Amino acid sequence: GTTDDERLWAMLSHLAGFIFAVFGPLIIWMVKKDQSEFVVDQAKEALNFQLTVMIVQLILAATVVGICVMPVIMVGQIIYSVIGGLEANKGVRYRYPYTFRMIQ
Repeated sequence: GTTDDERLWAMLSHLAGFIFAVFGPLIIWMVKKDQSEFVVDQAKEALNFQLTVMIVQLILAATVVGICVMPVIMVGQIIYSVIGGLEANKGVRYRYPYTFRMIQ
């Protein structure tokens, strides 16, 4: 099982993503990398999701139609981050849909 502290940090790694983009989960991963495999797993998952969102937004920003779609992406980013945080807080290893897993 996971401890309350591990679940809290895992949840924060997901929620920090939509506030601090890639930096939130990256910082949590770096700070907790030698302390909790669960937190590291969830921070990497959140980091991969935030990197995917950032790449998609950069591509969309190149077109007028893409700029119109960006608010939808941002809402999805918040919703999935909250779902990830809630699941991690339950001790579940959450996996985001539509995510390129660049960081293993």
